[in-house]
Amino acid sequence: MALSWMAWTWQTALFFGLLFCVLAVMTLLAALRPERDRIGMLGLPTTRGDRLFLTLLGAAFIHLGWLALAGEAPLWGASFVSLAYGAIMFRWA
Repeated sequence: MALSWMAWTWQTALFFGLLFCVLAVMTLLAALRPERDRIGMLGLPTTRGDRLFLTLLGAAFIHLGWLALAGEAPLWGASFVSLAYGAIMFRWA
């Protein structure tokens, strides 16, 4: 199967590799330390998986907004904002 049509770069491989590692860690945490739903700042019960999904979704929107508003500014800024957003989501959501 030829994958030459896809733009596979080391950055793409790193992204998917890290995503796989995050999912593996979340699976291990669920097996070793089961968690009950908790109600945070969102006002609805969430699990670790829910918070991870909201963090990934929010990071995608932060990066899209950064591209639209910041123009030529490097994406490192959006990545730092996304990391802060993720920390807030896992701590208080």
